[in-house]
Amino acid sequence: MTQTRTPIDFDKYEAIIFDLDGTLIDSMWLWGQIDIDYLGRFGLVSPPDLQACLAGMSVTETALYIKDRFGITDPPEKMISDWNDMAMDYYKHKIPLKKGADAFLKAVRKRGFKTGIASSNSMELIDAVLDGLNIRPFFDSIHITNEVAKGKPSPDIYNLVAGELGVDNGKCLVFEDIKEGVMAGQAAGMEVCGVFDDFADTKGGSIKDMAEYFINDFTEIVI
Repeated sequence: MTQTRTPIDFDKYEAIIFDLDGTLIDSMWLWGQIDIDYLGRFGLVSPPDLQACLAGMSVTETALYIKDRFGITDPPEKMISDWNDMAMDYYKHKIPLKKGADAFLKAVRKRGFKTGIASSNSMELIDAVLDGLNIRPFFDSIHITNEVAKGKPSPDIYNLVAGELGVDNGKCLVFEDIKEGVMAGQAAGMEVCGVFDDFADTKGGSIKDMAEYFINDFTEIVI
């Protein structure tokens, strides 16, 4: 699909659904370091391809993958709990919004769109960052891929959020920073705006070519 440079026609949509990490908040850098630190506890080295292999997975899928690939003996529940503990202080106090996201969320609310979050993160960390940044009131529906059968690129999470919002999938606009997320939104019959992130797979142009729209940051959007 050819990248569309024309402005987003917001009149086409009734709901806007956001991925969280790398899309609304600047947090993707943290997870590479957590992988390094976590595997280091077991005397293991985090390989360069790990983040790409994990892209779009739910937290449970991630735990099962790492457990199998690296022979971790801890149960998935403990692995996830350890990751949450390692990330919690950052999500409460140190993770910022992406550039222009605050103003965009306010504009979206002012225009009366229904809004949702469809994330692959854990609900504990989502709760921490939404409260830390005081942005929880901007969202009508918040769900994670652990609640559905398959993580991204499956459309399950976007189907769930749109269903709770009560909006037809074709009337939803998705914002995503990774190709698996773009694929998930499109598989659900939604149009997608790609969002640049330094630590996501955007430098090679993959989501620029895949998504209906693409922005470097939210200041580029007129709504």
